[in-house]
Amino acid sequence: MTRLPKVVVRKSKRRGRGYGSGKGGHTTGRGQKGQKSRGKIGILFEGVKMKKSLLKRIPVRRGKTKFKAGVKPLVVNLKLLNLLPAGSKVDIDFLVSHKLVDAKDAKSDGVKILGNGEVKKKLTIELPISKSAAKKIEKAGGKVSEVSDK
Repeated sequence: MTRLPKVVVRKSKRRGRGYGSGKGGHTTGRGQKGQKSRGKIGILFEGVKMKKSLLKRIPVRRGKTKFKAGVKPLVVNLKLLNLLPAGSKVDIDFLVSHKLVDAKDAKSDGVKILGNGEVKKKLTIELPISKSAAKKIEKAGGKVSEVSDK
C-alpha cells in the first residue's frame, strides 16, 4: 500500500457558491451593495479620487515597443578581458566559448565592452565598445573595429 504525501496547500474559497463552500452566506465577504460586490472593476478604471489620471502621468512612448521594457546589452569590463589569450579576436561567440557571458542572453541583448579596469594584452575587438575602453585597448597595442550598438 503506497502512502500519498500530505497536502499542504488549501483550496481557495469559492465566493458566492452557498454555505457549503466555506465562504458562504448572504454577501460572501464582499460587503453589501456596490460595483465591487457585483463584479470586477477594470484595472484602468479611474473613478477614484485622483488628481490626474494614471495614463496621463505616464510618459509617452511611441511605436511597436511602447509596452516593452528597453533592452540593455550585457556589460563586459576591460579587466575581464585579461583572462583571454593575447592576440585573440573578441566577438560574442568568443566570449561565450570562454564563459564570460551567457549564450542566450548575449544573442538576444547583445554585448558591450566598457572601460572599467586595465587591459594588458593585445586584443582585436569586434563588439560595441565605449570610447574610454577603445582608448585603453589601442594603448595596449590592440585594435578596435567599429561596430555600432544594437
